[in-house]
Amino acid sequence: MTPGEALAALGLFVAGALGGALNSVAGGGSFLVFPALLVAGLPPVVANATTTVALWPAGLSSAAAYRRELPQGRRELAVLGAASLVGGLAGAKLLLVTSDAAFVKLLPLLMLVASAVFTFGPRLTRRNEGHMPLVGAAFLQLVIATYGGYFGGGMGILMLATFTLMGMREMHAMNALKVVLGVLVNGVAVVAFLASGKVAVWGAVPAAAGALAGGYAGAALARRISGKRVRVFVLLFAWTLTAWFAVKVLARG
Repeated sequence: MTPGEALAALGLFVAGALGGALNSVAGGGSFLVFPALLVAGLPPVVANATTTVALWPAGLSSAAAYRRELPQGRRELAVLGAASLVGGLAGAKLLLVTSDAAFVKLLPLLMLVASAVFTFGPRLTRRNEGHMPLVGAAFLQLVIATYGGYFGGGMGILMLATFTLMGMREMHAMNALKVVLGVLVNGVAVVAFLASGKVAVWGAVPAAAGALAGGYAGAALARRISGKRVRVFVLLFAWTLTAWFAVKVLARG
């Protein structure tokens, strides 16, 4: 390994660690890992697929930790889980047939959606009331999972909003369900991405190792640092990235 490659691996490990920590505290880890992979020289579509692969193991460990808080309704879990698998695969397949040029043009819009959801999502989950039928929730989850398989920023907050519409109020149960469904969405996408050869393993491995370490440390860090402060940092970074990508696309014409 050359010094340049070692430095790149270290940078991806750090980005993964920060991303894993952010996911465990406030969410938004992909806002750090994805641009780090772009800086490392990966094409946009490959960087997006590699980000999903890198962050998935940390999500798996979180799902294991949350298993006791999962809602008891097996029917709901089965239906929403099936919608997650179908949508995640559809979104991943859609990404794989998207050219880098087209994805770059879509990126500012995707970042805008993700940033807006991350900004206003908590208000949405607090204010909505109601008891949406399971069939309606499954359709929404299918749409959210398709978005998640394709890009994924802000997917968790969209799922929390859906659970609120279903009438769920217990936050630990909602977070547990969100984490498990997220693992399903990203898991099927990971399989599709690896099978297609669109994953840069040399970038995914150090970022994944960092995400695992950061996710573990983030849980302890959450007790010492205000979640609101972390959230403000993520929001500023996300909106800055959104503006940067928009400027780049406009500059290209």
